[in-house]
Amino acid sequence: MASNSILQNPTAVSLILILISFTRFSHSQKAVPNYSFMKNATESPTISFYDYIIIGGGTAGCPLAATLSQTANVLLLERGGSPYGNLNISNMKGFAHTLADQLPDSAAQQFVSEDGVFSARARVLGGGSCLNAGFYTRGGANFVKESGWDAALVNDSYRWVERTVAFEPVLKQWQSALRDGLIEVGEGPNNRFTFDHIYGTKIGGSIFDQDGNRHTAADLLNHANPTRLTVLIHARVTKLLFRLRGRPRPFAHGVLYQDSNGKLHKAYLKKGSKNEIILSAGAIGSPQILMLSGVGPSRHLQSKGIPVILDQPMVGEGMSDNPMNVIYVPSPEPVEISLIQVVGITKFGSFIEGASGSNFAMANMPPINVDMFHPNQIDSSESDAMRGGFILEKIIGPLSSGYLLLKTTNPDDNPIVKFNYFQHPEDLRRCVSGLETIIKVIKSKAFSKFTYSYFSIETLLNMTSSFPTNKIPRHENDSKSLEQFCKDTVLTIWHYHGGCQVGKVVDKEYRVIGVDALRVVDGSTFLSSPGTNPQATVMMLGRYMGVKIQNERQGRISKSEMKS
Repeated sequence: MASNSILQNPTAVSLILILISFTRFSHSQKAVPNYSFMKNATESPTISFYDYIIIGGGTAGCPLAATLSQTANVLLLERGGSPYGNLNISNMKGFAHTLADQLPDSAAQQFVSEDGVFSARARVLGGGSCLNAGFYTRGGANFVKESGWDAALVNDSYRWVERTVAFEPVLKQWQSALRDGLIEVGEGPNNRFTFDHIYGTKIGGSIFDQDGNRHTAADLLNHANPTRLTVLIHARVTKLLFRLRGRPRPFAHGVLYQDSNGKLHKAYLKKGSKNEIILSAGAIGSPQILMLSGVGPSRHLQSKGIPVILDQPMVGEGMSDNPMNVIYVPSPEPVEISLIQVVGITKFGSFIEGASGSNFAMANMPPINVDMFHPNQIDSSESDAMRGGFILEKIIGPLSSGYLLLKTTNPDDNPIVKFNYFQHPEDLRRCVSGLETIIKVIKSKAFSKFTYSYFSIETLLNMTSSFPTNKIPRHENDSKSLEQFCKDTVLTIWHYHGGCQVGKVVDKEYRVIGVDALRVVDGSTFLSSPGTNPQATVMMLGRYMGVKIQNERQGRISKSEMKS
């Protein structure tokens, strides 16, 4: 059973509530790559020179570095460590442990948003792909069109990623019942297995293979030219370096970073008009580093004692996160251990997914009296998994947005972040519609095997709202008002975006507006979240922009650019 001290650790509780902890998952060990180009930053020279310097070895940074290294000398700086050899990252069974790890050098750096929602950001080579629930699905055709991307190159880039990290999951009984329940209540057609974002219910891809081994963005570095790439781990970037004298606008020409011993190093761009620094530190890290470097809202920077390089008030604005709400459904039947495999893509702007087989005691969940569910059918000797699962909804977009500001000038500290969940009434309406659909699925014939007939929906809502999933006060009508339930039990599913948005901070080629030789290539540039889960599109973007920048360097243009 969970102890009182565990109950007082709401961060771990909320993260595990989102998706599931695993035990006794039989698997074969994934081979660890031998990256000759990866080293600890303590081994790096005090001063070095490269064609490209990429800050952030995450979901976008790894494919970007691998691609650019084919024709140029590239430095990839990652503040965290390597994911390889860390069983909590490399296999599905460690999912919950990684998120709950609060050590100073853990792969997940926890924070609480100003909304009162417990959150985490990646601090490891491979970024969020080392921490997430593994669901792999492409962005929709409209997202590609609205982004102004070359559709042919987008498809090529997705396929390049998928050959290394994406797999078709094996659906077992609980996930199959969820799929069939969604179709029964009208969320058809049955689109079966596909990476594509299309209305209806489908089985999506996964970055977990059939042995439960996780394949991350760091695996895409296998495609790098090892003679042209240097990857430094435990390399904390403190700020960008600019040339100002004799120039009409700032020119980014270097990076100041610190190794784990506290020693400072400088990396500079080699001479050359095509050489660039590229920020790929994510929706939290990229705007934070810009501000620490003097690019941001001038009054805020001055209040922190940071010299202003460029007054750019939109840095840190438009911060969004897709709110998630769940309903816990205990089961009279044994259920498989599963993460996200099925999604219902609705026409009203909500995505329905689920995960099953939690081990609550191991996962630091509040103690639940399992016997009260069905004393005659639950085998108390079955300690491998709690019988039940979560059905969740998360909304498209969202339309609500907030901001990011510096809390301190220490790059290790989390910034102040507010997402303003459900500030826009349409977001709240979509949440309610999503919960109504979940309730229909729970009541469906297809899902009936995994529900107790004597548990009312009000009971399930009360049970779910009793979990200390965030710091938001509960209300007595949480089980009677779905609007209140949405607001009081909101969770993150880590789909942060914004802060360096296209058209506001960067142009359509991801160049920082008002600064030379500096781009941002990651989810911070998005105006909304792509598809049901962004990781596929963020990895694709790293490859996509790597090819585009490579073509620019060599004077080539794409077919779509020739037509325009």
